[in-house]
Order: sequence, then structure tokens, then C-alpha cells
Amino acid sequence: MNIYRNWFLASRPWSFTMTAISVSVGSALGAQSGAFSWGLYLITLFSMIVLHAATNLINDHFDVLSGVDTSEVSTAQYRPHPLLEAKLQSIHVRNVALLLYGLVILAGIYMFSLRGWPILWLGLIGAIASFFYTAPPLKYKYRGFGEFSVFLMWGPFMVEGAYFVQRQSFSREAFWVSLPFGALVALVLLINNVRDINHDRDHGIRTLPILIGRRNGLRLYITLVVLAYCAILLMAFLGPLHRWSLIVLLSLPLAYRLLAQMIRKIPLDADAQTAQLDTAFGFLLVVSLVLEGLF
Repeated sequence: MNIYRNWFLASRPWSFTMTAISVSVGSALGAQSGAFSWGLYLITLFSMIVLHAATNLINDHFDVLSGVDTSEVSTAQYRPHPLLEAKLQSIHVRNVALLLYGLVILAGIYMFSLRGWPILWLGLIGAIASFFYTAPPLKYKYRGFGEFSVFLMWGPFMVEGAYFVQRQSFSREAFWVSLPFGALVALVLLINNVRDINHDRDHGIRTLPILIGRRNGLRLYITLVVLAYCAILLMAFLGPLHRWSLIVLLSLPLAYRLLAQMIRKIPLDADAQTAQLDTAFGFLLVVSLVLEGLF
């Protein structure tokens, strides 16, 4: 049983909530414009979670292979890291990641047969962004582009993609709604990189906080949290959201405590705490969209 537990933990299942939220936001917005297909929703959700798991595995594989992830890195001190702990072999992690990419390709071919070329192009861009996040020759996470990629993938690309699966068209409204949640997901990586700035600099990595400075990285983090809530307020009163979306503000106390904590001292689990805010914010956003559709 331990081997299954190790693989389960290596996939970082706690991060899948963000993928589920992005897919659900796009699907819920699509449901407001016509009939909702549970089958298409579940296939989209399955594909994106498998792609997320593949991304996590291949990311760990190349992080360890390149010497970026060591026992000294902060994330290894507060959460399980089976690859670093030698509970899994790097080549096996790589092979399982490739197998998962294969499953995503099969699901993508099926979705392409149902929904056409845009799904193929979205899937191809997502797969390339996923694999070359830490894989050579691009390994763009190490060159300051990680946050921007995460914002695009979990924001406009995934939300618009889920909307397209339901409606076979893209939506300006879905694009605007995707922005605040995509930004919050990117902050998980940003605060991770702010916390690990010395470790990353010692290993020759150029993350965004290294490029703009630790203080500016923290300022950007705070600014984007504030802007995410401001965006919900604006869209609730000016469109495309409705008043139901104001229930997202119920997560404000969590946001306030999080920002107060980050200003005092960035903890080891800063990325996990940020992900908790993302989950609360995103879950309430999905609930609001469902209520809008019902009432």
C-alpha cells in the first residue's frame, strides 16, 4: 500500500482543487448560455486533472534532476516529497508522467472529435506549457516566466476551454471572470519563489522575485490579492457577474489574515496557505455562478 500512497502524494492531489475550480467556472458560465452537459464537464475535468498530475510529476523530476529541489528547499520541509525522499525513482516518475500525458492526448483526441480544432490547439498549448515548465531546453520556470504561465493556464486558457467545451464558442465574459482566479493561482508560485529567493539564487535560477526583488515580489503579491477582490466587486455591479458573486467576499477575512501573515513573516507553507485562499475564493465563485444560473 505504501507504493500507492507515495505515487498519490507525488502527484500533489491537494493542488487539484484549483484545476477543478477553473474547469467549473468555465463550465458554469457556459451553462448560463444554454444546456449543460455533465458528460462533457466530467471529461474536461478528468483531462485537466490528469494533465495537472503529469505536470507535477514532470516538474519534480526535472527539479530534482537539475539540483533545484534538495532536502533544504522549504516545500520539502513541510510536505511529503517522495522523489527527494528516495521513495520513488526519478526515471519511474518521468515514465508515469509520460503515461499520463498519453492519457491526456487520448482524451484530447476524443474531445477534438466532438468539439473541433480549437480544443486541439488549446490542448497542444497546455501540454507544451506543462512539459517545458521545467524541462529543457525551455525550462521557462527558471527564467522568470512561471507565474505568467500559471496565470494563463489556470485563468483564461482553462476557463475559456471549459466554456468552449459546453458552448463551442469563446466568451468575452468568461475571459474577464477568469482573470482574478488565474491571478490568485499564480500567487501560489509567486509567494513560493519569494520565500525561496536565496535558495533559487544560489542554484542559478532567475525567478520573478529575483528579477524584480524580494520586496517588489511581496508588493506584487499583496496588490494582486487586493485587485482580485476589486475585480469581483466591479464585475458584480458592472457585469458580467451578478450580485450573487458578492458571496466571494465571505473569503475576505481569510485574505486579510493571509496578507497580515505575509507582511510579518513568510512561513514555510506560504504556498499552501495561498492555495487555501484560492480554494475558498474559487469555491465561492463557482457557487455564485451556479446560483446565478438557477435564479
